[in-house]
Amino acid sequence: MKKTSYPKKEIKIVLFEGIHPKAVDMFKEEGYVHIETYAKALEGAELIAAVKGAHIIGLRSRTFITDDVLKHADKLMAIGCFCIGTNQVDLAAANKLAIPVFNAPYSNTRSVAELVIAEAIMLMRLIPLKSAICHQGGWSKSAEGSWEVRGKTLGIVGYGHIGSQVGVLAESMGMLVKFYDVEPKLSLGNAKYIASLDELLAQSDMVTLHVPELASTNNLMSCERLQKMKQGAVLINASRGSVVDIDALAQLLISKHLNGAAIDVFPVEPTSNNEEFISPLRGLDNVILTPHVGGSTIEAQENIGLEVAAKLIRYSDNGSTLSAVNFPEVSLPLHPNAHRVLHIHENIPGILSSINELISARTLNIVSQFLQTSGTVGYVVVDVEGDVQEALALHQDMRKIKGTLKSRILY
Repeated sequence: MKKTSYPKKEIKIVLFEGIHPKAVDMFKEEGYVHIETYAKALEGAELIAAVKGAHIIGLRSRTFITDDVLKHADKLMAIGCFCIGTNQVDLAAANKLAIPVFNAPYSNTRSVAELVIAEAIMLMRLIPLKSAICHQGGWSKSAEGSWEVRGKTLGIVGYGHIGSQVGVLAESMGMLVKFYDVEPKLSLGNAKYIASLDELLAQSDMVTLHVPELASTNNLMSCERLQKMKQGAVLINASRGSVVDIDALAQLLISKHLNGAAIDVFPVEPTSNNEEFISPLRGLDNVILTPHVGGSTIEAQENIGLEVAAKLIRYSDNGSTLSAVNFPEVSLPLHPNAHRVLHIHENIPGILSSINELISARTLNIVSQFLQTSGTVGYVVVDVEGDVQEALALHQDMRKIKGTLKSRILY
């Protein structure tokens, strides 16, 4: 049995915010036993105390790992964001401390896509308004203003994993799918690429947003852009809260330029379930408001738990960093009869040469060697054959190389 530099029973894993039990089960099945779980996010002194001595941290969207928190996580090897976004982690600070950050960018794709399709149908049928009237004791049995989605145009802004799946589901229901993306994308089914966002907005009966949070997408749907949407169209946003000018959207809904909206993400969101949700969209009968639950299904949370736990285990056991968001990506094969040493360093000239000089000075044979750099960080993985004491001594020597950030010997 291979042994990591930290025996698995000594590796401390701390999981915040009710990470799915399947993730805990996977860690245990792989031999990790020191696992602490918290049902909610922590902050301040409580968070600092919880991460002290942790080798692996898992969190969702409400646990904020700042530079200050990282300074107290004295043994931290890796962070797992059990969600899509990673903006709750100071990625630059983690990078400087040689801590890779992993996430689950695709595991909740289906859940978000299903919600978008459901909301498109409900908005086109005026269901929010009719439901509100019924709740108030009224009865509005009329077909006026209610439309089937079949034959209508769905405009998708951002044709990535979620946007493209929304398109596939929409086509299966008879919708005409058009999309806009800043990057060239191969369309699925009969989806049609539109080269101009403004043109897409003018043609679409329903517009759904699926873009990342970037400087270029901040206020993408400004008042001016919202006014360019087709008269009577509906807007759906399950991407990022910074993408839409919410105040402008409220005014265009009140003026009936837009027939409805479904919003799952907001510029400012409550930090807990006990905090009041404030929005100019509250009270509008043609709006569906949901509390950032696009990917919140049992299936999605289970899939996310398994995906991120698997990435963390693979890094801990094997050194592979494939899909890390802030770190050089290396996918590593196993070499059962070799010793594996990981060396994370500043991306400066001469590191690999220094490592090889140390190896050549010992009775060790290089079986394989990997080097990958990204930004300010370099990552070397070397597999060597030879005496275990020689490998351990090599590891200690490698830690002394100028520019070293972190080094581990796995087995």
